[in-house]
Amino acid sequence: MQNFIDIADIATDQFMDIIETTDDLKHNKDAYRETLEDQTLLMLFEKPSTRTRISFEAGMTELGGHGIYFYSERSQMSRGESLKDTAIVISRYCDAIMARLYSHEKMQAIADHATVPVINGLTDKLHPCQALSDFYSLQEDGFELGSDRLVYIGDGNNVAHSLMQAADTTDTPMTVCTPEEDEPADAILEASDTTELVHDPEEAVADADALYTDVWVSMGDDGADAKRDRLQPYQINMDLLAAAPDHVRVMHCLPAHRGEEITDAVMDSDASIIYEQAENRMHTQQALVLHLLDQA
Repeated sequence: MQNFIDIADIATDQFMDIIETTDDLKHNKDAYRETLEDQTLLMLFEKPSTRTRISFEAGMTELGGHGIYFYSERSQMSRGESLKDTAIVISRYCDAIMARLYSHEKMQAIADHATVPVINGLTDKLHPCQALSDFYSLQEDGFELGSDRLVYIGDGNNVAHSLMQAADTTDTPMTVCTPEEDEPADAILEASDTTELVHDPEEAVADADALYTDVWVSMGDDGADAKRDRLQPYQINMDLLAAAPDHVRVMHCLPAHRGEEITDAVMDSDASIIYEQAENRMHTQQALVLHLLDQA
């Protein structure tokens, strides 16, 4: 595995190997403390971040390495330096690159020119680190990959895309429930063998083992008010939770707009594993970096 740009590009055994390493690392940190000594991860950001920056930077430090925060607007990139030149030069300074960008095309350009592993920390199309971590969180909580059903409700966005790809990789049944105007991209839907698309939230949750939602309006989205109006019936609230099986777990990648796509009552309920999800971003990304740098 040279890069981690798109879950669809990696094999099932690679995906599961990272999850296995994550579990060992999370419960046996002392064995990994100096694994990344003298290794540097360049963290390139166009978009604001909380979990992505902190989890990668703290994770590198914990394993004996170093993370460099690199904000594009305070670099020569803001004055027109090409992605090609940037990627080539960074590759001569650092051992890996993680980028959180608006455009997936920019991510691909960096990967095309870098000579070190490149990690997709988020683009407008995909959020593979989130989905990788979420599938670890599901398994950790007792969800059976390959048989239990994940139900995603809300906007068919980049998070939904990567969850669908992770479901395909692990042969996990998945339901995506959105308004017709907010369905996932056609190319992602057409490539999926495990995803069922529905438009009725109560129908969607009836056989759910886990419920998942994300913000309805992402940074840079147009038509925000109309989109919120369309998505209001897709809120995960206590009424919708009551329509799901008693054992269902609730997930959200954060940040959450409490009272919009999910209510306080659900987020703070016993069904929520949202904060476990957030914690596991660090452990999973540590395992990912170890695999990319052949240190696992």
